[in-house]
Amino acid sequence: MKENYLERVREVLGEPSWRYRDPEAWRTLETELGLGLPADYQEIVDAYAPAQINGHLYLSHPATERWNLGEWIRSTADGWSQIDWDDVDVEGDPRISLGVSDLVFGSPDGLIPIASTDRREMIFYAPRGGNGRGVLFVGGEGEFFEYSFSFAEWLYRWLSGEEVTGPGGSAFYPGPVAVRDLPMTVDDHPPTRYGPPRGM
Repeated sequence: MKENYLERVREVLGEPSWRYRDPEAWRTLETELGLGLPADYQEIVDAYAPAQINGHLYLSHPATERWNLGEWIRSTADGWSQIDWDDVDVEGDPRISLGVSDLVFGSPDGLIPIASTDRREMIFYAPRGGNGRGVLFVGGEGEFFEYSFSFAEWLYRWLSGEEVTGPGGSAFYPGPVAVRDLPMTVDDHPPTRYGPPRGM
């Protein structure tokens, strides 16, 4: 029986808030990008974002003015596009896996940034990877690591302490998962919420 990682993520993150759920915001973003983002990723973002998870992982949302996912994708893709990748010795070069000659960001033929950490790790969705099934790449410091996971599986494994951001990249904390809603105004100081006990 196939593991339901979306359900497992919900179990460890706790009760979702659904603060900004907005199907129209997703339709607008996907039209701009020219592709559909993974359904499990959208579900997790709608349920919890904008949020910082376990002190490291940041998720933005397409329906908010602050921490806006569309703006973040555009600015992040632009920043990564400024790098002359032909002059960089890239370990785990996504071009090989994707079968492309140019490394592009923010388009269906390349890598779409979907999440980041405060440890300079960027999580990308590659819609054309995995023979068109879509794969995730985690990039940082001139290295890319490919994972044939759904976003929900990747997130569950990351929260469980597996090295899914490259060797030595685990960020495991025993006990309940911390979810901090990101402040929506300068004077906003949202409390940190915790998922249920995990027996870890």
